[in-house]
Amino acid sequence: MVGIKFYYEPVMKFFEKIGLIFLNMLEEVGAFSIFSMQTIRLIFAKPFDFKSLLYQMHEIGVKSIPVGTISSFFVGMVMALQLGGPMEQQIQGITTYMGGGISMAMVRELAPVLTAVLLAGRVGSSIAAEIGTMKVTEQIDALSTLATNPVQYLSVPRFLASVFTVPMVATMAILVGVFGGAIISYVSLDIPIATYFESARNMLRAKDLISGVGKTFFFGAEIALISCYTGFRAKGGAQGVGQATIEAVVYSFMVIIVSDYFLTYIFQMFGL
Repeated sequence: MVGIKFYYEPVMKFFEKIGLIFLNMLEEVGAFSIFSMQTIRLIFAKPFDFKSLLYQMHEIGVKSIPVGTISSFFVGMVMALQLGGPMEQQIQGITTYMGGGISMAMVRELAPVLTAVLLAGRVGSSIAAEIGTMKVTEQIDALSTLATNPVQYLSVPRFLASVFTVPMVATMAILVGVFGGAIISYVSLDIPIATYFESARNMLRAKDLISGVGKTFFFGAEIALISCYTGFRAKGGAQGVGQATIEAVVYSFMVIIVSDYFLTYIFQMFGL
């Protein structure tokens, strides 16, 4: 009996820890779902802070344009540089389709996901740190004391700004990335610019743009909601703010990558 008890207790403690982790995860998912629904519901509540929305669109969208476009530009260049030589060695003349291949990849996948990941790092960390600082310094409690809903005041403008501006930045990133591929294709592979864009025009369809840019609306919503939620949950002073910032960025990365698969699958179900 002593031997059985010796093995029984560690096993039970192990499963107990697994159960606690699972319950904590469910609790976090539930709290995040409630917060998300509350944010979406308060979009239609009055008064609507239009001035704050414009400010957040400038902070989230306009200031992110250099980050998104420069990164996408060099991604397009790297794709042309990496694919051009090996493809031509395998199949003679296939580089004439370089424009279509790069454009398809940039439009449907690379530019939208890359833009969302970069903005999750730049914007998500900023939102989480700002709201987290307000939380630990009790400024959010002060808003509630003044009969101001903190979620409506802080979360709603950032949510709407992110949903509106991330697709715009992604669209610009697509254009710049395709242009970057055209430059390297011309300089390094001697592919005429006209041939490059003719290939892109023949391969791309409107549904490709709808699928690629359409996903960024969801990415923008995910970045804003996760970042605001982690900011509101911050506690413990400066260390808590730092932890909330890390969680915002890491969770945003994970959700963007995971949701990208499911969104792509759903769009393909509708023929996009």
